[in-house]
Amino acid sequence: MSTPIADEQEILSGEAVAIDVQPVGFLLRAAGALVDMILAFLVFLAFVMLQLWLGDLGLLGEHGFRIFTVAAIVISFLVLPVTVEVATRGRSLGKLIVGGRIVRVDGGAITFRHSFIRGLLGVLEIYFTFGGLAVITGALTPRSQRLGDLVAGTYAQRVRTPRLVPHAPALSPALYDWAGIADVARLPDRLARRVSQFLANAERMTPTARDRVARELAVEVAPFVAPLPSAPPEQLLNAVAALRREREARALAIADERAERLTGRRIRV
Repeated sequence: MSTPIADEQEILSGEAVAIDVQPVGFLLRAAGALVDMILAFLVFLAFVMLQLWLGDLGLLGEHGFRIFTVAAIVISFLVLPVTVEVATRGRSLGKLIVGGRIVRVDGGAITFRHSFIRGLLGVLEIYFTFGGLAVITGALTPRSQRLGDLVAGTYAQRVRTPRLVPHAPALSPALYDWAGIADVARLPDRLARRVSQFLANAERMTPTARDRVARELAVEVAPFVAPLPSAPPEQLLNAVAALRREREARALAIADERAERLTGRRIRV
């Protein structure tokens, strides 16, 4: 079974089940960071406008002007990002746009400590170097982690799943009992995609070609299905695809529920 160290694409749940996860890609993460940077600079600009207005009214002296400037920098580039990340459970505006969420390397929800470390180092690697240091570390790490992520033990996980294909394979009622005990997890992803493509295009094929391709695919699928049901080739392919799709959707739902549950517990603590 895979471990977080052995496989960068898998984590172990509390039930010792390997869950396939996908980190946000480097380009998407950079785009999300750019959105967050623009938001932070807009907030800072608003503080500057407020500062100038207060100065025109004579409400800020020389020392007050300096204190206000430092406070504006701290709030805009540290307090705001940390507060938003904690309040949204790891999702800032930029991450929401690109479909990502900051989580721990083991898949759990982040806490204030993680966000504070990321925010503090983010001032150095994002704003002081205009994102240069973050780009370098993100490009050299498998999960596009910047320096703050490496120190805090976090990364950006993709939470926006792609849309399902229009064709949804259906499980025949005659195979309901078989589906309760069937094992289709060993089916290779490449072969599973070929089966899905065939099922999606089967109605547009001639009967002879449809039957031939179904038989060939059924022969390839058979070694990865246990027990093998007694069913026509195309019915077998439909059943395998439907069962695999249902179990993958269930695994994703369980992973999302577990992440939300862990996040809720962290917030209550």
